[in-house]
Amino acid sequence: MLKTVLTYSLVFLIVSCQNKKNTNVLPYYNTANFDPHFLSSDQAEKQINHRIADFKMTDQYGHTFTQKDIEGKIHIANFFFTSCGSICPKMTNNLIAIQDIIKKEDDIVLLSYSVTPWKDSIPVLKEFAKEYHITSPNWHLLTGKKEAIYNLARKSYFAEENLGFSKDTSEFLHTEHILLIDKNKKIRGIYNATLELEIQQLIKDIHLLKEEK
Repeated sequence: MLKTVLTYSLVFLIVSCQNKKNTNVLPYYNTANFDPHFLSSDQAEKQINHRIADFKMTDQYGHTFTQKDIEGKIHIANFFFTSCGSICPKMTNNLIAIQDIIKKEDDIVLLSYSVTPWKDSIPVLKEFAKEYHITSPNWHLLTGKKEAIYNLARKSYFAEENLGFSKDTSEFLHTEHILLIDKNKKIRGIYNATLELEIQQLIKDIHLLKEEK
């Protein structure tokens, strides 16, 4: 009897550990509807075809920044503008918590794309970084051509107020969403950057992503 009880206990423990492990797997997102796909990396390679497209921007240091700078790295992306007086200050302040993590991580990058690039010149971005104490070399405030930024935001990151609703580049982009992208440039998470609880979840998910093989 004792042997039987111990056997069932062992089986239960193994199953519980497996289930716990499965709940710690981040989904993949392949469309703007953000339907989650829980897949192994091998399955994702075959079934998830959406990736962040190539791009060319300039950061607050005046350096050219392209997709080559995020090759093999986890990156976080959000969209803001320096003159925003509503959600952007709260988003930026919340992202300071991530800055503290990525300062010492060479394989994690935070990208903040300006949605008013015609206003947010390099000196303006540099001053914004100074105002908000953005000091990590891994946090890049990016500017470039409006069409390129808006296409990247909507077609690659699916970043929009209304999930699944596509707009063209003539309509202003303003969103609190922040995206988590893996080393293969695939979307693995979406969060509300104005909420501290969601930022804490993002931090946990970054650690999960780092542990993935």
